[in-house]
Amino acid sequence: MTFEEIQKKSNQEWKTFSVFKRPRILIGAATCGRAAGAKKVRAAFEKVIEDKKIDVDIYEVGCIGMCYAEPLVEIALPDGRRVIYGDMTGEKAEKLIEDFIQGDNPHPEMALATCGDVEIEGIAPVKDLPMMQGQVRIVLRNAGIIDPTNVYHYVARGGYSGLEKALKIDPEKVIETVFNSGLRGRGGAGFPTGLKWGFARKAQSDEKYVICNADEGDPGAFMDRSVIESDPHAVLEGLTIAGYAVGASQGYIYVRAEYPLAIERLTEAIKQMEELNLIGDDIMGSSFSFHVKIKKGAGAFVCGEETALMASIEGQRGMPRSRPPFPAQSGLHEKPTNINNVETLANVSEILNKGADWYTQYGTEKSRGTKTFALAGKINHTGLIEVPMGIILKDVIFNIGGGIPNDKKLKAVQTGGPSGGCIPADMVDMPVDYEKLAEAGSIMGSGGMVVMDEDNCMVDIARYFTHFTRDESCGKCVPCRMGSQHLPRLLCEIADGKGTEQHLVLLKNLAETIKSGSLCGLGQTLPNPVLSTLKYFHDEYEAHIKEKQCPAKVCKELFYYTIDEDICKEKACGICKRNCSYGAIEGEKRVAHKIITEKCTKCGMCFDVCPFGAVKKV
Repeated sequence: MTFEEIQKKSNQEWKTFSVFKRPRILIGAATCGRAAGAKKVRAAFEKVIEDKKIDVDIYEVGCIGMCYAEPLVEIALPDGRRVIYGDMTGEKAEKLIEDFIQGDNPHPEMALATCGDVEIEGIAPVKDLPMMQGQVRIVLRNAGIIDPTNVYHYVARGGYSGLEKALKIDPEKVIETVFNSGLRGRGGAGFPTGLKWGFARKAQSDEKYVICNADEGDPGAFMDRSVIESDPHAVLEGLTIAGYAVGASQGYIYVRAEYPLAIERLTEAIKQMEELNLIGDDIMGSSFSFHVKIKKGAGAFVCGEETALMASIEGQRGMPRSRPPFPAQSGLHEKPTNINNVETLANVSEILNKGADWYTQYGTEKSRGTKTFALAGKINHTGLIEVPMGIILKDVIFNIGGGIPNDKKLKAVQTGGPSGGCIPADMVDMPVDYEKLAEAGSIMGSGGMVVMDEDNCMVDIARYFTHFTRDESCGKCVPCRMGSQHLPRLLCEIADGKGTEQHLVLLKNLAETIKSGSLCGLGQTLPNPVLSTLKYFHDEYEAHIKEKQCPAKVCKELFYYTIDEDICKEKACGICKRNCSYGAIEGEKRVAHKIITEKCTKCGMCFDVCPFGAVKKV
C-alpha cells in the first residue's frame, strides 16, 4: 500500500469517526483516567446501552490533560452537539444516556464544556475553560482527540506526512530544518536538537543508533507517559525521522516497565507501522530501512541519564560513563548514537510538516516552541498542559492552573523534578524558559511543576527530594555517593530540632561540592532543592535551628497537637477520640477532650476529622 493509499483509507476512517451517523462516546482512558475509574465508567455505559438496545459507538482516547476532572467523557450526537463531562460515574452515565442520547437534555449543570461547532446554552466551549486558555498544543495535538490504537486516525490528522517529506530530501536538509526551528532537547538539558543530530550525522561508522528516552522518573511528572499513551505514533514518527537524519537503521525506545499501558500502545503502534511499511525495509518505497525495539527499564532514576540508559540497553548495570567520548561519537555498543526524549521527538513531524519558521513563532528567542508541564501539588487544576516557552509562571499557576485550593497562599513552585529548584512566590512574574529558570537556581527538566502552599515546610521539601535522589544514586562517583547520604542526614537533624548554625554552612558547602564534582546529571543537579531553599527560604531554616520551630507545623519533632477546650466543650462530639488509633485522646460526652502527649504519634487524624476546628497545631 502506497502512502497515498494509506492517506485515502485514513481519511475514510476519520470521516466515519468524526462525521458520525449515530451517537458516539469518547472515554479518556489513559492511566490517569483509568486510575479515576474510566474502565468502570465504560462498563456502565455498555451495560445501559445493551439493556436499552440502542446503537452507540464507544471509543477510548488518551489524556486531554484535565486530570483534575477525570474520568472524562465526551458524548456527541449526529446533530453536531458534543459535550464533555467530568467526574463521570455509572449513575451519571445512565442518566445521560436516558436524558441526552435518548432525550434532549444535555444537563448543563453536569457538563464541563462543549467541544463542537454547535453551541449549547449554559455550557461554555472547551477553548474558554481557564485550563485550556493560553495553551498551544503541538506535542499534544492529538491527545484526547484520536483513538491512539488506530494508526489511520493519526495519519488523517497529518501523521507520517513529516516522514514522507523527510524521505524526499537529503538528511542534511532535515537536520537544517530542525536546527532552524530552534527546537531544544525537552529532557532537561535543553541542547539544540539539530546540532545534536548534526554531530551524530558527521560521525563515521558502519552502524548508528537512535534512542527515545522514555524513562520518566520524576515525582509528580507524567508528560512522557501521557504523550505515549495518547499519541504513540507521533513519537515513533519523530524517532524514524531522527534515524533517517543521522543515518541510523536501528532505533530503541527505552521505557520504564512501570508504564504498562504506554508499552502496550507502543507495541501495537510498531506493529501497525510494520504492516504499512512505515518502518522496516525500504520505507515508503525509499532506500531507507529502519527498525525499532522496545527496551523496558527497571525504574532506575539514573537511567534517565543517557550513558546510564545505554549501559542498561547493553545489559549492564545502569551507571553513567565519563565523557568524552560523547554518545554522538561512541554510544550504544560503542557506535555513534543520538538520544532524544519523548517530547522532543513528538515535535519533529510537525516541524517537518509546517516548517521551521512556523515553529519559531512560538516561544522566545533562545527557547523556541512550546513545553508540556505536569501540574501537580497544591493547585486546583492538576493535569497536563502545553504552553509557549516564555509564558509567565503566574499565568500558569493562577490562570491555567486555577490557583491554590482553599484560598491558601502560594509559597513556592518546584520545576524540574527532584533535580530542580524551588522558586518562591515573589518570583512568579518570571518567564518560564531555560535561561530564566537557570538564573533562578532551578531547571526546566522534563516538565514537572509541583506547586506548594503555606502549609508546606521548605526544609521538609528539601529533605524529601534529597531522600529520593539518595536512593536513586548509582554510587559510582564519590561526590554523589557520599554527598547524597549526608545531605538528607543534615536536613533530618535540622527538621528534628537538632540543627545548629554550623549545619547551614555544611549544607551549602556540601551541596556545592556535589554539584561541581559529580560524574553525571543526577549528582550535578541533586543539590538544587537544598541550594534554592537555602537561598529563598533561609528564614525557615533559621526558625528550625534557632527557635526550634517549624513555621508550617510539618516537622513532627517541632510541634504538637492540642485541643482548644473552649471550642470543644460546646460540642464534645468525640469524633477525634473515635478516630484515634492509639488511644491518645481522652474525654466524655459534653466534656472537653484532651490529647495525651505521651501517646500521640502526631499522625494528624484528629486534626483532619475535627469538624469544628478545635484541634490545633502548636
